[in-house]
Amino acid sequence: MKYDIIVIGSGPGGYVAAIRAAQLGFKVGVVERAELGGICLNWGCIPTKALLKSASVFQYLHHASEYGIVAGEAHADFPAIVKRSRDVADQMSKGIQFLLKKNKIEHIQGFGKVKPGKIVEVTDASGTKTEYTANHIILATGARSRELPNLKQDGKKIIGYREAMTLPSQPRSMVVVGSGAIGSEFAWFYHTLGTKVSLVEVLPNIVPVEDEDVSKALERSFKKAGMKVMTGVSVESIDSSGEGCNVLIRTKKGDEIIECDVVLSAVGIATNIEGIGLEETGILTERGKVIVDDYYKTNIEGFYAIGDIVHGPALAHVASHEGIICVEKIAGKHVEPLDYGNIPGCTYTHPEIASVGMTEKAAKEAGYEILVGKFPFTASGKATASGARDGFIKVIFDKKYGEWLGAHMIGDNVTEMIAEVVVARKLETTGKEIIESVHPHPTMSEAIMEAVAQAYGECIHL
Repeated sequence: MKYDIIVIGSGPGGYVAAIRAAQLGFKVGVVERAELGGICLNWGCIPTKALLKSASVFQYLHHASEYGIVAGEAHADFPAIVKRSRDVADQMSKGIQFLLKKNKIEHIQGFGKVKPGKIVEVTDASGTKTEYTANHIILATGARSRELPNLKQDGKKIIGYREAMTLPSQPRSMVVVGSGAIGSEFAWFYHTLGTKVSLVEVLPNIVPVEDEDVSKALERSFKKAGMKVMTGVSVESIDSSGEGCNVLIRTKKGDEIIECDVVLSAVGIATNIEGIGLEETGILTERGKVIVDDYYKTNIEGFYAIGDIVHGPALAHVASHEGIICVEKIAGKHVEPLDYGNIPGCTYTHPEIASVGMTEKAAKEAGYEILVGKFPFTASGKATASGARDGFIKVIFDKKYGEWLGAHMIGDNVTEMIAEVVVARKLETTGKEIIESVHPHPTMSEAIMEAVAQAYGECIHL
């Protein structure tokens, strides 16, 4: 029962850390109480993208005539869409099972709790407790849907993201509270399938972490599609005593009640740090996060934490890189701390959103004198040919030294394009070097080069 490394949690932080540790020659065990792959593979990133793909196909069919295609009337088979999503999740979870077995990592089924002396106590489904020891213990327990006092989830009428993925039938109407990536993606999914959706955001803009130009563009797109979008408003209460829900919303013009079948709460996440032994072990936390150093070591020797339960954006790709850095540091390799200023974020609505680095507002507030370039997809040949002219690429450079401060994209497939900017910023590439790098034509990615050229007054196609 002795390991070199035990990882508690098998999400994109935990299983990646475990596999990298095994590659480095460590004897590794992974404790998981639910499905392998964690929330991301089973109830987050992957199954939601399967749902969104179904909605995208449905949307294409409804616009087939615009491409010269005559098709019969399409309808959404909601249970079949949900089943496909669950099948995709199951397939990915089995893939993680294969990877653990391939790397000779033991899967320890049950709920893990740390104890002093580098001990992990695992309680299985029958209640039996077994203790394991390890030289190093990595906490990767992730997060869950956050609940507000006036937005208590009952799993039926007031739901979180898990229930939103597996509803038995498609609701006729829905209020989505919170317009971050989760809220906006589900709002677009259900609206596209025909649900009457109201998207409610307490802040002035939807997708509030994005550049304001991107936020405004997505709001226009949603409203053009017929979705109700309310910003700068708050949900005061929900009456779910009747057949549906009456949502009381406070606006600047007064109170408004919206009737709906279901309310989806998408107001953020809460970390899973309760009951895992932090207090007994003496591991320090602050505002619901485990305190760690640049290499994810806690204040207690031999204990580490990664992913949603530590500082930084709660994103799968962030957790994975944190896990790799953590175990490589344990192995004595030379590693550099993760640059949290160069983390890409993606939202898979239609149009998609992708961004990295500073927004224009943040760059100005930081005191930079900036160059801003913006290239609309209306000027892109590939976008026009594809019927995807909605959106733009926006880039921000420091005028003095040419540092690429940020990039913000909204449009078709931009989540596949943002990596160019991430790599370029990692390599400290200048705008001139991007302009001089030949981009293939016709592609959507040309718009990045064009936007950079526009920042430097050299754009050809505007």
